[in-house]
Amino acid sequence: MSFLSFRAVSLLASLLIGTGCMAAPEQEESTADPAGPPVSAAPASGLSEAEIAAAAEALRQEMAREVPGTLSVAPDDLARWNDRVRGRLAASGREIDHPQLVVSVDRNPRVQQLRILLARADAPWQLIGAARISSGEEGVRGHYKTPVGVFEHTRRIIDYRAKGTYNRAHLRGLGVKGMRVWDFGWQTTEDWRENDGWTRIRLEIHATDPVSLEPRIGQPASKGCVHVSTALNRFLDQYGIIDAAYEEAAKTDIRYRELLLRGRTPTPLAGTLMVVFDSTPVTAALVPPSASLPAD
Repeated sequence: MSFLSFRAVSLLASLLIGTGCMAAPEQEESTADPAGPPVSAAPASGLSEAEIAAAAEALRQEMAREVPGTLSVAPDDLARWNDRVRGRLAASGREIDHPQLVVSVDRNPRVQQLRILLARADAPWQLIGAARISSGEEGVRGHYKTPVGVFEHTRRIIDYRAKGTYNRAHLRGLGVKGMRVWDFGWQTTEDWRENDGWTRIRLEIHATDPVSLEPRIGQPASKGCVHVSTALNRFLDQYGIIDAAYEEAAKTDIRYRELLLRGRTPTPLAGTLMVVFDSTPVTAALVPPSASLPAD
Protein backbone atom coordinates (compact mmCIF):
# COMPACT_ATOMS: atom_id res chain seq x y z
CA MET A 1 0.00 0.00 0.00
CA SER A 2 1.42 3.40 -0.94
CA PHE A 3 1.86 6.21 1.61
CA LEU A 4 -0.96 8.24 0.08
CA SER A 5 -3.37 5.30 0.04
CA PHE A 6 -2.43 4.48 3.66
CA ARG A 7 -3.32 8.02 4.76
CA ALA A 8 -6.51 7.97 2.68
CA VAL A 9 -7.66 4.71 4.26
CA SER A 10 -6.84 6.05 7.72
CA LEU A 11 -8.84 9.20 7.09
CA LEU A 12 -11.82 7.24 5.77
CA ALA A 13 -11.80 4.97 8.80
CA SER A 14 -11.68 7.99 11.06
CA LEU A 15 -14.68 9.56 9.41
CA LEU A 16 -16.67 6.37 9.79
CA ILE A 17 -15.85 6.03 13.48
CA GLY A 18 -16.99 9.52 14.50
CA THR A 19 -15.69 12.32 16.65
CA GLY A 20 -12.75 11.43 18.87
CA CYS A 21 -9.09 10.44 18.80
CA MET A 22 -9.38 8.44 15.59
CA ALA A 23 -11.63 10.98 13.90
CA ALA A 24 -10.69 13.67 11.44
CA PRO A 25 -10.36 17.05 13.17
CA GLU A 26 -13.39 19.27 13.34
CA GLN A 27 -11.46 21.59 11.10
CA GLU A 28 -8.95 20.72 8.41
CA GLU A 29 -5.52 19.96 9.81
CA SER A 30 -3.14 22.83 9.19
CA THR A 31 0.58 22.27 9.04
CA ALA A 32 3.01 25.17 9.15
CA ASP A 33 6.48 25.17 7.63
CA PRO A 34 6.58 21.35 7.21
CA ALA A 35 10.10 21.44 5.84
CA GLY A 36 11.48 23.72 8.51
CA PRO A 37 12.56 23.02 12.07
CA PRO A 38 10.14 23.43 14.96
CA VAL A 39 10.17 26.81 16.63
CA SER A 40 11.06 26.77 20.31
CA ALA A 41 10.40 29.55 22.76
CA ALA A 42 13.06 31.46 24.59
CA PRO A 43 14.17 29.25 27.49
CA ALA A 44 13.25 30.03 31.07
CA SER A 45 16.95 29.75 31.96
CA GLY A 46 17.06 33.54 32.14
CA LEU A 47 14.86 33.49 35.22
CA SER A 48 16.35 33.82 38.67
CA GLU A 49 15.87 31.07 41.24
CA ALA A 50 13.37 33.26 43.04
CA GLU A 51 11.39 33.83 39.84
CA ILE A 52 11.34 30.12 39.02
CA ALA A 53 10.16 29.26 42.52
CA ALA A 54 7.48 31.96 42.45
CA ALA A 55 6.16 30.88 39.05
CA ALA A 56 6.03 27.22 40.10
CA GLU A 57 4.27 27.99 43.36
CA ALA A 58 1.72 30.20 41.59
CA LEU A 59 0.89 27.35 39.20
CA ARG A 60 0.57 24.86 42.06
CA GLN A 61 -1.90 27.10 43.82
CA GLU A 62 -3.91 27.83 40.67
CA MET A 63 -4.14 24.15 39.72
CA ALA A 64 -5.30 23.17 43.19
CA ARG A 65 -7.91 25.94 43.05
CA GLU A 66 -9.11 25.55 39.46
CA VAL A 67 -8.99 21.77 38.89
CA PRO A 68 -11.29 19.78 41.19
CA GLY A 69 -10.05 16.39 42.31
CA THR A 70 -6.33 17.02 42.10
CA LEU A 71 -4.37 14.18 43.68
CA SER A 72 -1.89 14.06 46.52
CA VAL A 73 1.36 12.27 45.67
CA ALA A 74 3.73 10.60 48.13
CA PRO A 75 7.44 11.54 47.78
CA ASP A 76 8.56 7.99 46.97
CA ASP A 77 5.82 7.66 44.34
CA LEU A 78 6.88 10.95 42.77
CA ALA A 79 10.53 9.82 42.71
CA ARG A 80 9.62 6.62 40.83
CA TRP A 81 7.40 8.57 38.43
CA ASN A 82 10.14 11.13 37.71
CA ASP A 83 12.64 8.33 37.06
CA ARG A 84 10.31 6.83 34.46
CA VAL A 85 9.91 10.19 32.74
CA ARG A 86 13.68 10.75 32.76
CA GLY A 87 14.15 7.30 31.28
CA ARG A 88 11.76 8.06 28.42
CA LEU A 89 13.50 11.36 27.75
CA ALA A 90 16.93 9.71 27.74
CA ALA A 91 15.75 6.95 25.41
CA SER A 92 14.48 9.57 22.96
CA GLY A 93 17.71 11.55 23.09
CA ARG A 94 16.05 14.55 24.75
CA GLU A 95 17.87 16.69 27.27
CA ILE A 96 16.38 19.09 29.76
CA ASP A 97 18.70 22.07 29.34
CA HIS A 98 16.54 24.75 30.99
CA PRO A 99 13.65 24.83 33.47
CA GLN A 100 10.47 23.77 31.68
CA LEU A 101 7.11 22.19 32.34
CA VAL A 102 6.52 18.64 31.13
CA VAL A 103 3.12 16.97 30.87
CA SER A 104 3.59 13.33 31.88
CA VAL A 105 1.04 10.51 31.67
CA ASP A 106 0.95 6.97 33.04
CA ARG A 107 -1.39 4.87 30.90
CA ASN A 108 -1.37 1.96 33.39
CA PRO A 109 -5.08 1.07 33.75
CA ARG A 110 -4.65 1.08 37.54
CA VAL A 111 -3.07 4.55 37.56
CA GLN A 112 -4.52 6.74 34.75
CA GLN A 113 -2.83 9.93 35.88
CA LEU A 114 -1.42 13.09 34.36
CA ARG A 115 1.21 15.00 36.29
CA ILE A 116 2.64 18.38 35.41
CA LEU A 117 6.32 18.46 36.31
CA LEU A 118 8.83 21.28 36.46
CA ALA A 119 11.86 19.57 34.93
CA ARG A 120 15.32 20.99 35.45
CA ALA A 121 18.86 20.04 34.56
CA ASP A 122 20.43 21.56 37.65
CA ALA A 123 17.90 20.98 40.41
CA PRO A 124 15.37 18.40 41.63
CA TRP A 125 12.20 18.11 39.62
CA GLN A 126 9.06 19.53 41.18
CA LEU A 127 5.42 18.48 40.97
CA ILE A 128 2.98 21.20 39.96
CA GLY A 129 -0.08 18.99 40.22
CA ALA A 130 -1.64 15.62 39.44
CA ALA A 131 -5.07 14.72 38.08
CA ARG A 132 -6.89 11.72 36.66
CA ILE A 133 -7.15 11.14 32.91
CA SER A 134 -8.44 8.45 30.59
CA SER A 135 -6.08 6.81 28.13
CA GLY A 136 -6.88 4.43 25.29
CA GLU A 137 -9.11 1.42 25.90
CA GLU A 138 -8.06 -1.64 23.92
CA GLY A 139 -10.40 -4.47 22.98
CA VAL A 140 -13.11 -2.19 21.61
CA ARG A 141 -13.52 -1.52 17.90
CA GLY A 142 -11.71 1.66 16.92
CA HIS A 143 -9.97 1.93 20.31
CA TYR A 144 -6.26 1.47 20.97
CA LYS A 145 -3.77 1.99 23.78
CA THR A 146 -2.37 5.49 24.02
CA PRO A 147 1.12 5.49 22.44
CA VAL A 148 4.09 5.61 24.80
CA GLY A 149 7.06 7.87 24.18
CA VAL A 150 8.07 11.53 24.08
CA PHE A 151 5.85 13.77 21.97
CA GLU A 152 6.70 17.37 21.16
CA HIS A 153 4.06 20.06 20.77
CA THR A 154 5.56 22.26 18.07
CA ARG A 155 4.31 24.63 15.40
CA ARG A 156 4.44 21.89 12.75
CA ILE A 157 0.75 21.16 13.38
CA ILE A 158 -1.74 23.83 14.34
CA ASP A 159 -4.14 22.75 17.08
CA TYR A 160 -7.86 23.40 16.93
CA ARG A 161 -10.82 23.89 19.25
CA ALA A 162 -13.98 21.89 19.79
CA LYS A 163 -17.14 23.10 18.13
CA GLY A 164 -19.23 21.52 20.87
CA THR A 165 -21.36 19.63 18.35
CA TYR A 166 -22.84 16.17 18.96
CA ASN A 167 -21.80 13.08 17.02
CA ARG A 168 -24.07 10.24 15.92
CA ALA A 169 -23.97 8.79 19.43
CA HIS A 170 -25.16 12.15 20.79
CA LEU A 171 -21.81 12.76 22.46
CA ARG A 172 -19.58 15.82 22.34
CA GLY A 173 -16.43 13.84 21.77
CA LEU A 174 -14.11 16.82 22.21
CA GLY A 175 -16.06 18.50 24.99
CA VAL A 176 -17.99 21.74 25.05
CA LYS A 177 -17.45 24.51 22.53
CA GLY A 178 -14.05 26.15 22.77
CA MET A 179 -12.21 23.28 24.45
CA ARG A 180 -8.61 23.08 23.28
CA VAL A 181 -7.28 20.09 21.33
CA TRP A 182 -3.50 19.62 21.47
CA ASP A 183 -2.51 17.66 18.36
CA PHE A 184 0.67 15.55 18.33
CA GLY A 185 0.15 14.03 14.90
CA TRP A 186 0.15 10.38 13.77
CA GLN A 187 1.85 8.06 16.24
CA THR A 188 2.47 4.32 16.53
CA THR A 189 0.79 2.13 19.13
CA GLU A 190 -0.04 -1.53 19.79
CA ASP A 191 -2.80 -3.11 17.71
CA TRP A 192 -4.71 -5.46 20.02
CA ARG A 193 -6.30 -7.18 17.01
CA GLU A 194 -3.02 -8.89 16.08
CA ASN A 195 -0.23 -10.56 18.03
CA ASP A 196 2.69 -8.14 18.09
CA GLY A 197 0.67 -5.89 15.78
CA TRP A 198 1.08 -2.15 15.42
CA THR A 199 -1.07 0.62 14.02
CA ARG A 200 -1.10 4.40 13.63
CA ILE A 201 -3.48 6.72 15.46
CA ARG A 202 -3.88 10.45 15.82
CA LEU A 203 -2.59 11.40 19.27
CA GLU A 204 -4.25 14.33 21.01
CA ILE A 205 -5.00 15.73 24.44
CA HIS A 206 -8.60 16.90 24.66
CA ALA A 207 -11.68 17.12 26.84
CA THR A 208 -14.65 14.82 26.41
CA ASP A 209 -18.41 14.84 26.79
CA PRO A 210 -18.99 16.48 30.19
CA VAL A 211 -22.20 14.59 30.91
CA SER A 212 -21.72 11.04 29.65
CA LEU A 213 -17.96 10.54 29.39
CA GLU A 214 -16.22 12.87 31.84
CA PRO A 215 -17.45 10.77 34.80
CA ARG A 216 -15.45 7.87 33.33
CA ILE A 217 -12.18 9.78 33.58
CA GLY A 218 -9.82 7.72 35.70
CA GLN A 219 -10.21 4.53 33.68
CA PRO A 220 -9.22 3.63 30.10
CA ALA A 221 -12.02 4.93 27.86
CA SER A 222 -10.60 6.84 24.89
CA LYS A 223 -9.84 5.73 21.35
CA GLY A 224 -6.15 6.39 22.03
CA CYS A 225 -5.98 10.04 23.01
CA VAL A 226 -5.55 11.47 26.49
CA HIS A 227 -8.94 12.55 27.84
CA VAL A 228 -8.81 15.31 30.44
CA SER A 229 -11.55 16.99 32.43
CA THR A 230 -13.03 20.29 31.29
CA ALA A 231 -11.32 22.01 34.21
CA LEU A 232 -7.89 20.53 33.43
CA ASN A 233 -8.31 21.42 29.76
CA ARG A 234 -8.94 25.04 30.72
CA PHE A 235 -5.96 25.07 33.09
CA LEU A 236 -3.54 23.73 30.47
CA ASP A 237 -4.93 26.26 27.98
CA GLN A 238 -5.04 29.30 30.27
CA TYR A 239 -1.44 28.97 31.45
CA GLY A 240 0.05 27.61 28.21
CA ILE A 241 1.66 24.68 30.01
CA ILE A 242 3.14 23.16 26.81
CA ASP A 243 2.59 26.14 24.50
CA ALA A 244 6.13 27.54 24.50
CA ALA A 245 6.58 27.06 20.74
CA TYR A 246 3.10 28.43 20.03
CA GLU A 247 3.70 31.59 22.04
CA GLU A 248 6.88 32.23 20.07
CA ALA A 249 5.17 31.52 16.74
CA ALA A 250 2.25 33.80 17.65
CA LYS A 251 4.58 36.80 17.64
CA THR A 252 4.75 36.67 13.85
CA ASP A 253 1.93 34.35 12.70
CA ILE A 254 -1.73 35.28 13.08
CA ARG A 255 -2.83 31.63 12.92
CA TYR A 256 -1.26 30.93 16.29
CA ARG A 257 -2.54 34.18 17.79
CA GLU A 258 -6.07 33.21 16.75
CA LEU A 259 -5.72 29.71 18.21
CA LEU A 260 -4.29 30.72 21.58
CA LEU A 261 -6.78 31.65 24.28
CA ARG A 262 -7.64 35.32 24.61
CA GLY A 263 -7.00 36.62 28.09
CA ARG A 264 -4.55 33.81 28.82
CA THR A 265 -1.75 34.20 31.35
CA PRO A 266 1.10 32.10 29.93
CA THR A 267 3.63 30.87 32.43
CA PRO A 268 7.32 31.68 31.86
CA LEU A 269 8.02 28.01 32.63
CA ALA A 270 6.07 26.72 29.59
CA GLY A 271 7.51 23.73 27.76
CA THR A 272 6.64 21.64 24.70
CA LEU A 273 6.76 18.00 25.79
CA MET A 274 4.28 15.29 26.70
CA VAL A 275 5.82 12.05 27.99
CA VAL A 276 3.64 8.92 28.10
CA PHE A 277 4.77 5.74 29.85
CA ASP A 278 3.20 2.56 31.20
CA SER A 279 4.08 1.40 34.70
CA THR A 280 2.23 -1.89 34.21
CA PRO A 281 4.68 -4.76 34.93
CA VAL A 282 5.58 -6.56 31.71
CA THR A 283 7.69 -9.59 30.92
CA ALA A 284 9.15 -8.11 27.75
CA ALA A 285 9.08 -4.64 26.30
CA LEU A 286 7.49 -4.23 22.89
CA VAL A 287 9.31 -2.00 20.42
CA PRO A 288 7.25 -0.49 17.60
CA PRO A 289 8.65 -1.35 14.17
CA SER A 290 8.70 2.31 13.11
CA ALA A 291 10.96 1.60 10.15
CA SER A 292 8.28 -0.56 8.55
CA LEU A 293 5.52 2.05 8.86
CA PRO A 294 4.97 5.06 6.60
CA ALA A 295 6.67 8.16 7.88
CA ASP A 296 4.74 11.38 8.43
